[in-house]
Amino acid sequence: MKSPTLTTSLLIAGLTLGSASVMADDYVLDTKGAHAFIQFRVQHLGYSWLYGRFNDFSGKFNYDEKQPEKASVEVTIKTSSVDSNHAERDKHLRDDDFLHVDKYPEAKFVSTSFTPGKDGAGKLKGNLTLRGVTRPLEIDVEFIGAGADPWGGYRRGFEGTTRFTMADFGIVKNLGPKSKDVEMILSVEGIKQ
Repeated sequence: MKSPTLTTSLLIAGLTLGSASVMADDYVLDTKGAHAFIQFRVQHLGYSWLYGRFNDFSGKFNYDEKQPEKASVEVTIKTSSVDSNHAERDKHLRDDDFLHVDKYPEAKFVSTSFTPGKDGAGKLKGNLTLRGVTRPLEIDVEFIGAGADPWGGYRRGFEGTTRFTMADFGIVKNLGPKSKDVEMILSVEGIKQ
């Protein structure tokens, strides 16, 4: 008969190894290689689209192909890195009419759930904190691809799109009736850790 201590040790070891085999993979956004982007667009007076991006952000996600519903994402954006390709406009976007970067230097998204769809797509829900206000946000996710990279690593990429109303986050500057919402495009390539 095996001793209770040995049996318990074997059971714990088996559970630990078993759970490790079903654990999701952790990825870090490849911002260093500039293979991840956070872009936005908003209508200007209803006559044209103004495009921009954030140049400084970091993030990570966790994903398991066998259990995609357990995916999680976290992204932090340095708001002062806003870039609309126009220095004076960027200065205005950084002031208290818009991002108020002196008071709120970071924006953050933390996922709360992922509902898988076909071919790796799905709906990612979470909370966006911007200008000190936290509100729920839903992102439509498209799976781009995954596989080995030329440097011996493994990568996985997604693109997400969402829209939110600026006034929900305390941005009430009037740019016209068609300019109340911001559309965001998040293109992320993660490097498996």
